[in-house]
Amino acid sequence: MGGAVVRDLYNVRLRPVEGGPTPLTEEEEQRTRAVLFHELGNVIAERGRVRFPAYSPPERRRLVEVAQRLGAHWGQQVFVVAEDECALLLHLAGHGPESTAPGLPGA
Repeated sequence: MGGAVVRDLYNVRLRPVEGGPTPLTEEEEQRTRAVLFHELGNVIAERGRVRFPAYSPPERRRLVEVAQRLGAHWGQQVFVVAEDECALLLHLAGHGPESTAPGLPGA
């Protein structure tokens, strides 16, 4: 009777380091990418560019994938440029970081 009890654990995820972000489930990741596809796509279609925060490598990879999907959807490349360690710029040709005229949205 003094032996240890072994239990099987199902659907257990590792807890992140205290204060760190929790990883998304596959379903949450798909929903996040779908929202970004529509929201960022609308802004890029209207303005030719959009800046978006990306603080971690997974967030940056997600935005690159969204840009690739938008490019495939529109039949033209959507470029991705790291503006700094905290933000990426997604843009169409002619609306990149060199296009900072005062009247250009996002400048």
